[in-house]
Amino acid sequence: MAKKDFYEVLGVSKNASEQEIKSAYRKLARQHHPDIDKSPGAAEHFKEISEAYQVLSDPNKKKSYDQFGHSAFQGGDPFSGGGNPFGQGYNPFGQGGFSYSWGSSHGNESFVDPFDLFEQIFGGSFGAEFARGFRRRQTYQMNLTFDEAVHGVNKEVEIERVEGNENRVHREKMNIKVPAGVDNGTRMRFGDVDIVFRVRGSSEFERDGSNIFSEVKLVVPQAVLGDTVDIKTVHGKVSLKIPPGTQSGSLIRIKGKGVPTLRGGTGDHFVRVNLEIPKNVSGKEKELYEQLANLKKGKKSWF
Repeated sequence: MAKKDFYEVLGVSKNASEQEIKSAYRKLARQHHPDIDKSPGAAEHFKEISEAYQVLSDPNKKKSYDQFGHSAFQGGDPFSGGGNPFGQGYNPFGQGGFSYSWGSSHGNESFVDPFDLFEQIFGGSFGAEFARGFRRRQTYQMNLTFDEAVHGVNKEVEIERVEGNENRVHREKMNIKVPAGVDNGTRMRFGDVDIVFRVRGSSEFERDGSNIFSEVKLVVPQAVLGDTVDIKTVHGKVSLKIPPGTQSGSLIRIKGKGVPTLRGGTGDHFVRVNLEIPKNVSGKEKELYEQLANLKKGKKSWF
């Protein structure tokens, strides 16, 4: 028998949001769980609901399904290979298994515990024992400023846990010591939770791993004759010596003034030189440039 359209199974449109898909799934899962729904074919219907949610709740799988339908998954099974959240060849749910995801939020950050939903939907001793036996770690997203990521910061956060069969929410406060050098997407373990950091960018610096890049504008005499200029780094201002004859686009390295690495050591700061050409010059300046031009006649470059 051909599989039903996953959107039809969950009763949502193709434009449904992530929250709408989750809400539809939770409602149907409670209604049609075999321990509750004793009608013929309940187990098969429940499997359809679980398969539909497993695909439509995953952006990558959903995209493949929208393009290719059920043929996007080998044998029509989205749980083979990479679709198995426990790794290939292992499925704690048995044939046609499924996984869950559940999030709670506090402020601008949110925790995700894939097995809290299992307890919340099914309850009972089996749900609790299963969740305890196979519980995956909570994942928490923490937003950081550029400076907080570079230098480290201590933050107090509040997490929410769903406890027991009555779905009581238990709140806990945790002190998180964020080490210097975390980057956007860095994942770290703190106690029994994992934290993924999201780092905002900077208007002054570009970051590439442990290295920092910034720009400095030089006028022609500075580039030709050399100069010493103040450069702002993530560690404060430093004096940078501009060698005579510096070309526009050159990178000048300031060693050890980049971002600390999580394994020890510090990156470098690279200053990109931009040559600033004046749009308006005084009569005297124009005269001097003309004299310089006359001196350089016949040469390919001033520098």
